[in-house]
Amino acid sequence: MQLDLALEANFVSIDGQVVATGSERLDDSVLRQRAHAELLRQAAIAAGLLDASDPLTTDGVQTEAASTAIEALLDRVLDVPEPTKQACRRYYDAHQGTYTCGERVNVRHILFAVTPGVDLNALRKRAEATLLEVRCHDDQRTVDAFAAAARTVSNCPSGADGGQLGWLTASDCAPEFAKEIFGTREVGVLPRLVHSRFGLHVVDVLAREAGAAQTFESVQGAVRMTLKQHSFVTALRQYLNLLASEAVIVGIDLDRAESPLVQ
Repeated sequence: MQLDLALEANFVSIDGQVVATGSERLDDSVLRQRAHAELLRQAAIAAGLLDASDPLTTDGVQTEAASTAIEALLDRVLDVPEPTKQACRRYYDAHQGTYTCGERVNVRHILFAVTPGVDLNALRKRAEATLLEVRCHDDQRTVDAFAAAARTVSNCPSGADGGQLGWLTASDCAPEFAKEIFGTREVGVLPRLVHSRFGLHVVDVLAREAGAAQTFESVQGAVRMTLKQHSFVTALRQYLNLLASEAVIVGIDLDRAESPLVQ
């Protein structure tokens, strides 16, 4: 059962265990992370893998014993099938841009940094307005508009140089940033904001140098691990939904399983 009570902001409890109080200013993703972690901690106790006296910490960081027990629990309850060679081949064929070496991109950006206490809606609106502004000019003026915007509003030190990051390889970037700019043929100001752990980016791809494609045989192991990770994430999400459907949850809406079966 899931209760919807009018409580103070950021007060969250799982089966009576308080994981966040109104005195903390936490965003929704942190609240969900704490709630899911507590669902798993309680499941580990119920499974006899963790002593019931394991303390619930106040900062969202679990004890080492709880972390070990949860890992053992997930090994027991999650069904993560081994990918077939055919599935690996299909994934490789659909993502060949990912499996290249030596690809380089000459890029510049305008960063809208996510910092503690920042208004995310307002930040997104400023980023989207800037993206629209730099895309509304012809090619030559876009160069000037982009550099001017970077110098004025970018939260990255590169803003002083018009947002220039220079020639980058995928290993030079945060993975979520690299995923958006490598393995495609896009050149110019990307028509979307790029999200990373640092914030929101308006990105201009100035030039590309194609990398050499790696054979399926040479990357088959990496493809297999990628597919296993995808299966693990899917199974974990379904298990968390099942746990949420069986718990009394106050202060946050979590996805719940509609069926008692975890596929």
